[in-house]
Amino acid sequence: MSSEPSRDGRGARLAVSLSGTNLARASDYNQRVVLQAIRTSAETTRTELARTTGLTAPTIANITRRLIDEGLVKEIGRLQGPRGQPAIRLKIDALGCIAIGLNIDRDHLTLVALDLAGEVRSRITRDMAFALPEDVVAFVRDGLEPLLQDAGVGRDRVLGVGVALPDDLGAITLPGRPHDYDRWAQLSLHKLLEPVLPWPVLIDNDAAAAALGEAQSGIGLTLPSFFYIFISSGLGGGLLIDRHYVEGANRRSAELGLLPDPTSDAPGAVVQDIVSLSALMQYLAKAGVYVSGPSAIDEGDPATAAVLEQWVEDATRALTAPLININCLIDPHAIIIGGRLPESLAQALALRLTDRLAQIRLPATAPILRAAMAGDAAAIGAAILPFLDQLLPSDATLMQVGRS
Repeated sequence: MSSEPSRDGRGARLAVSLSGTNLARASDYNQRVVLQAIRTSAETTRTELARTTGLTAPTIANITRRLIDEGLVKEIGRLQGPRGQPAIRLKIDALGCIAIGLNIDRDHLTLVALDLAGEVRSRITRDMAFALPEDVVAFVRDGLEPLLQDAGVGRDRVLGVGVALPDDLGAITLPGRPHDYDRWAQLSLHKLLEPVLPWPVLIDNDAAAAALGEAQSGIGLTLPSFFYIFISSGLGGGLLIDRHYVEGANRRSAELGLLPDPTSDAPGAVVQDIVSLSALMQYLAKAGVYVSGPSAIDEGDPATAAVLEQWVEDATRALTAPLININCLIDPHAIIIGGRLPESLAQALALRLTDRLAQIRLPATAPILRAAMAGDAAAIGAAILPFLDQLLPSDATLMQVGRS
C-alpha cells in the first residue's frame, strides 16, 4: 500500500484550537450557517437548505422558524412542483437589520449603511485630507441621521458599527501631514465615537476589512483563498486561506506596503512609496496636474494620460517581486486588486502585472482580478464586521473559552 498521503486529504485542516464546544454554541453555529446559506442565494427552500448544509429536516425547520421570528428571513410564497405539497420559498429579509461601516483614511471619510443581503442602502463620503479626531466625530454626528433616512430604517434596526482605518494612522509620515496628526496614535477610538455611535463598535485594519468584505459579498465568495491588494492613500494587503482571514502573530500579516522596494534607489524605500494614491497624486503634481482626488482624474487629457502610464509601469515594477513571493509562498487561488484606485487604472495594473509575471518562470501563477467592491471596499468591509460578529458563521463561534 502506498505511504503517500491522499491528495484528497490535503484540504483537511488541523483544529486551530483545543477548545471544545457545547450544544448552545453548536446550535448558534448551525443557525449562522443556515442564515448564510439563505443570504447567499436569491431564494431557497427548507429541502434545499437541508441538502446544502447537511442538517436534518427538523433542525432546518426549527432554525428557519427562529430566523423568521427574528425578522431576518421571510417566506415569499410556495414553489410549485410536479408532485406533493409545494415547498415554501425563503428569502433573506434584507432590512431585518443593517450595519454601519465607517472608513477613516488620510484623504477621505466614508459612512455606509449595509443591509443583511450585503447591499449598500446609503452612503455619505467626504474628501478631507488628514481629518483630525474632532473632524471624524462631526462627520459621523452630521451624517448619521441622513444615512439612516436614506437607508429607510430607524436606529432600532442597527445591529452594530464597524470602523476601518489604516494601521499606524497617526505615525506614518506622508506629504501634507499636519503636525498634530499623531493624536490618532494616542486616543481610544471607542471612547471618541461612543457619544455619536451608541451601538457595539468593532475596529479593524482597512485592508483587512476590505478583504473580509470581498470574501462575504464579492468575488471572494467563490474563492477558497486569495491575497487582497488594497490601494488607498497607502498600500495594504489581506490574506484569506480556507475562507478564513489570517491575521498573523501580531495582527500584521500581509503588510504589502511596507515591503522594501528593490527597484528604488532611495534609502529605505518601500512599495507604497510608489503603489498608493498618495504617490499617484505626487506623480500628477510633479507634472503640473493638480486634482482634488482620484475621482477627479481626467484620463482623456494627454498630459495626464502620460503620467498615468508612467505610474502603472512603475507600480508594476514595484509589485512584481512581492507578487512572485505571494505566488511561491502562498499559492492563492487569486490575487485581487481593490481600493480606491480608478477602475481603468486598476484594470491596466492587473493586465500589466499579469503580462509581467507570465514572463517569469513560476511553479504556479494566480490570476489577478479586480475586486467587485472597489471604491467603498473598506467601509463596506467594516459594515460586515458586526454581521460576522453576531450573525454569520466562523470557527470562533464553536470555540469555548478555556479556563486558566
